[in-house]
Amino acid sequence: MNMIEDLKIRYPGAVAWSFGDTPEMADELAERVAKGIKTATCCSLSSFKLEDEPPVIGGYNIILNSKGEAVCVIRVVSMRLIRYRDVDQDFVSKEGEGDFSLNYWMQGHKDFFQREGSFDEAMELVAEEFELVEVL
Repeated sequence: MNMIEDLKIRYPGAVAWSFGDTPEMADELAERVAKGIKTATCCSLSSFKLEDEPPVIGGYNIILNSKGEAVCVIRVVSMRLIRYRDVDQDFVSKEGEGDFSLNYWMQGHKDFFQREGSFDEAMELVAEEFELVEVL
């Protein structure tokens, strides 16, 4: 049995995934979660609706690095809808990315959502907050 299978037994219903859309992003953001710097994330509502196993409040997630190795386990503690243009500094700080500024977040996420093919200032995001359960 591999580590991810073992974790799925310890955390029933856990979903394994990595952040971002590049290996560098997967590694950097997994590390920030494991250090407790990143306690929130978001995705476009359109991509959320397409997920096979979308996150749920109270659900466990196994965060992977770019090699598919488990880095840590998190648990979703809240989820809400928010428009891209309405994201505030409080949420940006919890996302814990880059220099923690609203400008950095706005540009980085605009770029990401454009790569995804779904960017619009009025687009709805699923904003999740989570707690770190275990660092592996």
